[in-house]
Amino acid sequence: MTTATRLLTALPAADRDRLMALAHEVHFEQDTRIFEEGGTADRFWVLRSGSVSLDLNVPGRRHVAVATLGPGDLLGWSWLFAPHRFDFGAEAFSPVRAYEFDGAAVRALCESEPALGLRVVRIITEILAHRLQATRSKLIDQYASRRVTS
Repeated sequence: MTTATRLLTALPAADRDRLMALAHEVHFEQDTRIFEEGGTADRFWVLRSGSVSLDLNVPGRRHVAVATLGPGDLLGWSWLFAPHRFDFGAEAFSPVRAYEFDGAAVRALCESEPALGLRVVRIITEILAHRLQATRSKLIDQYASRRVTS
């Protein structure tokens, strides 16, 4: 993933410092469910180490992995958009260290400093666009391979 798709490294230093003032470090053991699809999205994380699997609950198949995130990646964006419910579930694929942010506190910071808020929203939009494109490519590849073998 490019630097432009990572929240902390894409922000100017002063903005990053303001945002990091709201962070605290957390740790998740391997196989820990971090959040569930449909759960209240009141926080987000920036991964420092380890990897996290994003998944969807597919009836009859449990959780189906849709993406894997690693160091530097943003985990959780639903805190930014009402109704603040997670669209995916997340599980630690390995031991994970991360910075955790309170979504309401970050929204309040963004509202009190509109220029910072605009930068945060633009970066998160870039992250979402990048992930959407990656998912689209993955689906096209899977569909094409099924048609060839059918």
